Amino acid sequence: MGNQTIESVAEIIRVHGVGRADEVALIQDDRRVTWSDLLDRSSQVAQGLVAAGVGPQERVAFLDKNGIEHFEVFFGAALLNALCVDVNWRLAAPEVEFVVNDTQAKVLVVGPDFVSLVEEVADNLTTVTKILVIGDPGGFESYEDWRDSQAADDPGIESAQDDVAFQLYSSGTTGRPKGVMLTNDNFFSLLPVAKDMWGLTPTSVNLVAMPLFHIAGGGWALAGMYEGCTSVIFRELDPAALVRTIEEQRITHTLFVPAVLQFILMVPGVEDFDYSSLQVLVYGASPISEDVLARCVKLFEPCNFWQAYGLTETTGTVVNLHPGDHDPAGPNRHRLRSCGVAGPSVELRIVGDGDAECETGEVGEIWIRSPQVMTGYWNMAEETAAAITDDGWFKSGDAGYLDEDGYLYIHDRVKDMIVSGGENVYPAEVENVLMAHSGIADVAVIGIPHEKWGETAKAIVVKSPGSDVTEEEIIEYARGHLATYKCPTSVDWIDVLPRNPSGKVLKKDLREPFWEGHDRRVG
Repeated sequence: MGNQTIESVAEIIRVHGVGRADEVALIQDDRRVTWSDLLDRSSQVAQGLVAAGVGPQERVAFLDKNGIEHFEVFFGAALLNALCVDVNWRLAAPEVEFVVNDTQAKVLVVGPDFVSLVEEVADNLTTVTKILVIGDPGGFESYEDWRDSQAADDPGIESAQDDVAFQLYSSGTTGRPKGVMLTNDNFFSLLPVAKDMWGLTPTSVNLVAMPLFHIAGGGWALAGMYEGCTSVIFRELDPAALVRTIEEQRITHTLFVPAVLQFILMVPGVEDFDYSSLQVLVYGASPISEDVLARCVKLFEPCNFWQAYGLTETTGTVVNLHPGDHDPAGPNRHRLRSCGVAGPSVELRIVGDGDAECETGEVGEIWIRSPQVMTGYWNMAEETAAAITDDGWFKSGDAGYLDEDGYLYIHDRVKDMIVSGGENVYPAEVENVLMAHSGIADVAVIGIPHEKWGETAKAIVVKSPGSDVTEEEIIEYARGHLATYKCPTSVDWIDVLPRNPSGKVLKKDLREPFWEGHDRRVG
């Protein structure tokens, strides 16, 4: 039974649970779960959720690091036409409380690492009537005991194409986190395309290393499971263990954010592992320097590299840089700075002031229209109306331009742009130049107040091991590669840059100390 019959999340587990019953669906450390096991466990979870009063299109909250149980709850909810909402486990207790209450979930499933956090907020959860803990439950009910006491009967509830199948919370870089609602239609307009693009097959071995509460984790896992392949689940991001796993499990496909690629390059003896099984490496979610990319292409050759640009609101990737554009020595090496061309059924526009269409090469806000665009933000009608135009264009909040060949170049979040003396400075461009300096391991460029220019660029640098690079050297280096107005006028040092779960640097946190008592005016 092929995947051509699969048009909803629930059908992934229903079809492969029978058609690929004895094949391995999930591997985590020394645990292996077949597709029929996963169907049985998901059915048990579904029955338990019914008994707890969960109905179609209601939310179940899940708070744990990556693990097999996520998929039991995710598919268990899907069999009811309900949905599992993975809560970002890096959030502080008040933020977790906000998200769980926002979902209106009756059931909260929690991993062993987060019991004390849940104890802290349990009394403030407004809709939760059942808390289940994986592993050692402490004072709570055991998830395993609860699951195993249910009958393994699929409740058989069908879901419609426009039913919500996934709700992910945006990282909340602006105000409170927003619940992004993605439907079966959103996913299944992407999955068949992704399968062809990335060459996923039933025999692929897919590494799921990004957090499952993020589209680069949960969405990526689904792309492989749609095909019925084996997924290898990584609970903690340990770069040395990642490269070992590629060799030991003969990984064929993986998705990493650029920060992870950077960490992999720092693993001692990284070039001594066997990467011959690796066919496709997808990367995206934050800017990457040409230097890091070129070194990774060489490390993993002949693996095909794909850059993917997209947002939670677009069900992940909508723009792709093909493997053919990844030759650091080729005639089109400038394309390594782009994130590629629009995917099938994706339209792009670059929009300037007054919603006017920008010229080729002119920077504006990236607008996207596609069947992949979310149905809206959960319980936030005004935010939804502000983000999606009446004729279906989603305003990404990212700044970029299109070249004459239709390649999209991302500059930055619109709000990260630095306006210095009336000139727009895009930090990603400056960071890309600085990352090629051997003394710099990581860098973020932010705008800080300046008496004369309004604001000016500051580089916040993580030094390479053993480097004694100076502020003057870095500024001089930038001046050798960039217009003076784009160059940093000062450098600060930091041990590690603060990042959100998708690998994006938290520029807001870095800017804050410099802007106290100042108004930030960006046009």
